[in-house]
Amino acid sequence: MKVVILAAGYGTRLEKDLKHVESEKHSHLVGLPKSLLPIAGIPLLSYWIRIFKKVEIIEHVYVGTNSKYYEQFKCWAKEWPEFISIVSDGTTDNHSRLGAVGCLDFVCQHFDLHGDMLVMAGDTLFYEDFYLKSMVDIFHKMNEKLPASSLVPVYKCLDEDTVKHGILEVLPNETQVINFLEKPLPQATTSRNACPCFYLLSSHAVTQVSKFLDEKSHLPLEEKDAPGHFLKYLHTRSAMFVYNISGRFDVGNLMSYEKCNNYFLHSKKH
Repeated sequence: MKVVILAAGYGTRLEKDLKHVESEKHSHLVGLPKSLLPIAGIPLLSYWIRIFKKVEIIEHVYVGTNSKYYEQFKCWAKEWPEFISIVSDGTTDNHSRLGAVGCLDFVCQHFDLHGDMLVMAGDTLFYEDFYLKSMVDIFHKMNEKLPASSLVPVYKCLDEDTVKHGILEVLPNETQVINFLEKPLPQATTSRNACPCFYLLSSHAVTQVSKFLDEKSHLPLEEKDAPGHFLKYLHTRSAMFVYNISGRFDVGNLMSYEKCNNYFLHSKKH
């Protein structure tokens, strides 16, 4: 299995926060891509590389970034030259970005990637009780029974936070996805299954990425950028199931970064 990490964003929310905070405490964060922010002194993505190295079925990691951060990622990846490949999508600012799904398609085409794949946002970390091998094992058993299936994690969010997340509805007492809602009002659904960008995609699902972009090519970037838009498209074309996790961190702004950093600073496993 290959891993594709989407890290071509420009961190505009975090950058804005840092400009409004005059503190030496945060000066070391300026100019860093979110995926390489120090979490308890370790680059965020390095936590994931440690995890991937323990899962034998994972063959290689591909990181899609942009021209602004390309050299920083190349420098970071030198520790694992045989395990990580970096590519820039050639964009230089937030206005020219390809979007998350566009980045995924670019990486797959650049490296000619096929087969089952783990796709994840580069600014995400899970709580330390997450066990990737368990999720991968379930994914493979699921595909033996129902080929072309995909598996995505969900965690319970607060009522008021549905408007911040992609929400998955599942069959009662089951795990199969029946609907996807992008940032719905809490009264629009009884589901509180928030879904982060961390997808175990079957080989069939991977082939749907370019098809999705072709069909949505006439739409503005905002209507096809978020990976949740692809999930909404995908679950109507092949089976999708959920895997429950206890929670996750998204270092999109300074507050969420500090929350994540503090968690790992005080982690018993760190």
